[in-house]
Amino acid sequence: MKEAGFQIRDQNAIHFITCSVVEWVDVFTRREYAEILIDSLNFCQQNKGLRIHAWCIMSNHIHLIISGNSIIGLSDLIRDFKKFSSYAIINAIRENSHESRKNRMLWIFKKAGERNNRNKNFQFWQQSNHPVECSTEEILQSRLNYLHANLVRAGMVRFEQDYLFSSGLDYYGSEKGLIEIVSL
Repeated sequence: MKEAGFQIRDQNAIHFITCSVVEWVDVFTRREYAEILIDSLNFCQQNKGLRIHAWCIMSNHIHLIISGNSIIGLSDLIRDFKKFSSYAIINAIRENSHESRKNRMLWIFKKAGERNNRNKNFQFWQQSNHPVECSTEEILQSRLNYLHANLVRAGMVRFEQDYLFSSGLDYYGSEKGLIEIVSL
């Protein structure tokens, strides 16, 4: 069920969204799982028309400023991204013989899946994305600043451009990041 007030009404507009892991499990402290998100986002860009304007992977969620195209709506793009990345990450956790948190994480994801009749086995992502349409320049700049400053506030880096898993490299640094961004 969609939360009131958190729906994507204009499927082609630029939106700020947050995809959070169930129970706020710190999955992305491991580089290999963050790289699955990067690969998934790159696939959606190249094959589904997702436009990524800014992004940032935190330990248990990802912030995105994105837009869709006229062929595939933004809601469908997000659904496909979340579905594919959840399967890929859960499989990577299962197959990772060095993952010390494997049993606990898989148990959490299984229990979350059992509580949700939309899933067959596991649930990785929380249902809502809390989309915010960036309908004005003020909203867009506010969300862009929040997205990159989140890393500094969390104490992960001193400067936005110092974090590999965000578009801070593109916006504040002198090099390109891991994902091709569409300038705002």
